Amino acid sequence: MKVVIAAAGKGTRMGELTKHQPKHVIPILGKPFIYYLVSHLREAGYLDIVVVTGYQSDKIDHFLAGYNHNIKTVNQFKVLGDKVYGTACPVKAAKSFIGNENFILINGDALISKRDLKAFDIDDDYCYLSSIESQKPEKYGVVISRGEYLERIDEKPERPSSNLVNCGFYKLTPDIFSELEKLEKSSRGEYEIVDAITSLAKQKKVKVKRIKDYWLDFGSPEDIDKVERFLTNKAAEKVYRLP
Repeated sequence: MKVVIAAAGKGTRMGELTKHQPKHVIPILGKPFIYYLVSHLREAGYLDIVVVTGYQSDKIDHFLAGYNHNIKTVNQFKVLGDKVYGTACPVKAAKSFIGNENFILINGDALISKRDLKAFDIDDDYCYLSSIESQKPEKYGVVISRGEYLERIDEKPERPSSNLVNCGFYKLTPDIFSELEKLEKSSRGEYEIVDAITSLAKQKKVKVKRIKDYWLDFGSPEDIDKVERFLTNKAAEKVYRLP
């Protein structure tokens, strides 16, 4: 199955660390963060990968050129322009790469176990959204489901009605493209992939799948030390959960 890695953003929460580079190439144990994501994907069996770049795209291109695994890149800004923002944009930018097939979408600032990545290689007509329990669900998109089906996603609610949060890792069907065509800007002025997925959920086309191992979110400076400690302690892979 093809994989789209969304890596067009700057990563503003990283502060000065992303003044001259996207957060996806911030060094972790001597290698760019995206190295670990790509390595996990390849070890899980995903070999047809495209990285959707944007901000400081040359930094990611430079790394991938030396990585020597024939990974494709698409510059979102060149396809859609640099004035269109949102989590739905990488999918639109990669449409010609995806074609009329099922595919995987994953945020370029996430680290997920090889077992959980492989579990999303599902050849059926449903979309799948990944979720994991969190002690602070108000920090994330909260997943509301009925049985195995997704009902909606509440973005950073003050009073979460669930402790399940969205990990930004999906298996999607070509149905997503018709929803993207109808998509309007959110209250943040961006095009959100969760809005398109929620529309499909209303049609009973989206199932929720639990992450069994771990999900590391690489978004803030303090996450650098957290990820480094995690990667140097492989035993943690079996027990890690969100704080």
